[in-house]
Amino acid sequence: MLADAALAVMWLGLTCYALFGGADFGAGVWDLLAGGAERGRPRRALIEHSIGPVWEANHVWLIFVVVLLWSAFSPVFAAVMSTLYIPLTLAALGIIARGAAFAFRKASTELWQQRLFGACFALSSLLTPFFLGTVAGGVASGRVPPGLAAGDVITGWLNPTSVLGGVLAVVACAHLAAVYLCADADREGRPELAAAFARDAVLSGLAAGVVALAGIAVLHADAPALFHGLTHRALPLVIVSAVAGLAGLGLSARRRFVAARGAAALAVAAILWAWGAAQYPAMLVGTTTVAQAAANSSVLTAVLVSLGVGAVLLVPSLWLLYATFQRGPAGRRSGERRVTSRPRA
Repeated sequence: MLADAALAVMWLGLTCYALFGGADFGAGVWDLLAGGAERGRPRRALIEHSIGPVWEANHVWLIFVVVLLWSAFSPVFAAVMSTLYIPLTLAALGIIARGAAFAFRKASTELWQQRLFGACFALSSLLTPFFLGTVAGGVASGRVPPGLAAGDVITGWLNPTSVLGGVLAVVACAHLAAVYLCADADREGRPELAAAFARDAVLSGLAAGVVALAGIAVLHADAPALFHGLTHRALPLVIVSAVAGLAGLGLSARRRFVAARGAAALAVAAILWAWGAAQYPAMLVGTTTVAQAAANSSVLTAVLVSLGVGAVLLVPSLWLLYATFQRGPAGRRSGERRVTSRPRA
């Protein structure tokens, strides 16, 4: 039970990273596709305004997942990190380059500098989720055996399921970002940008559906154990994801942006949990179960207690951060007045 609880908490952290960090990456994809310097300026300004306050906080979830995997399921951590170190290293470099480029572009005054750092930011936003998706595909298709670097360090992440995972990750991130940016544009009083991102949300949602349908054949041929789990045990979650995705497209088209956010988030979260349900109880397909990989009960107890204490501090802080910057301009200004208009001593 302790091992299952630790796994559930880790998967919850992975879901938060997909929903928050994924949208962060997706915003960079739309930055890449925004157009030339003048034509794309309004879109890029909204993207920068939307992700600027939270882009560093989003990666807290990735650190959380990695540390929890290392602490609670160290054999799986060792196997994944040693076999899939190439895409993981590329993803880490992408996160670093993306963050640096985002900061430098904002501080740059010359157009050529803004273009250079903007290109680095956008390309890193595209490639990083792709590499993370290939890691998921390698694990899900059973290409990571137990032990240090026991799997093939090339085909472990360059295979049909991994490529499918990478492409689906990029498209899903772009879809989440477009849906989130619709509400941000509407809240900022930019209906033309809201309409533009609504079109992007519908197109990227349809693209995600096409990739998912094509993935059925890929998984049937390349990852039969995962395919069986998705079409049996995890089928209800797959159906929830499909229904939520279609609902999100309809809500975006009808300009119900806040509800569309919830539907899009549910679609991504459901498919992520469908993967977990399809693979459970295996953590390394065909070799290692949750019980076999878990640390002893004293370690798991300490980890879970530490997580509970940390959540008391972290969750309210993140809630305050996100809630503050989800207010409209008038709400933020009134909040600033309340803070700055204290009586003098």
